[in-house]
Amino acid sequence: MDQTAVEVLRIIEENGRVAVPTLAKMVDATEEEVQNILKTLEDEKVILGYSAVIDWSKVEKQEGVTAVIDVKVTPQRGVGFDEVAERIYRFPEVKALYLMSGAYDLSVVIEGKTMSETARFVSEKLSTVDTVISTTTHFQLKKYKHDGVVFDQGEEDHRIVVTP
Repeated sequence: MDQTAVEVLRIIEENGRVAVPTLAKMVDATEEEVQNILKTLEDEKVILGYSAVIDWSKVEKQEGVTAVIDVKVTPQRGVGFDEVAERIYRFPEVKALYLMSGAYDLSVVIEGKTMSETARFVSEKLSTVDTVISTTTHFQLKKYKHDGVVFDQGEEDHRIVVTP
């Protein structure tokens, strides 16, 4: 992969809405070259999608529950953690899944409408996977920063502090 493609990736990772003409100027390439780079990167599954970071707490009646579940599993001979990870990431509730070092093997991020819906997922789906040994569920209480974007920065108080 050449340096121009890497530059394109860095730019669109920061802002996926950059227009091709602007992107071409930023990397000193033609629009056609940038379009070809993007198409190649998409075809090769380097670019997997384009997304926006949404603060759902500001959208009435749309905020759900996000949980991070630490999962300890028994790896399978010959495939390690891959087979059990595939079984878990196929559940529609699962938004992210990571192989981790440390006390737990997998970190599963799920989203649901309510805490009880999330609890049902853990008890009825996740914990019933035959290689799952144990789970620990952590509920997200507030989002401060996600994908490099700071949430709810609020208005800075510009008043001068007066002391006696």
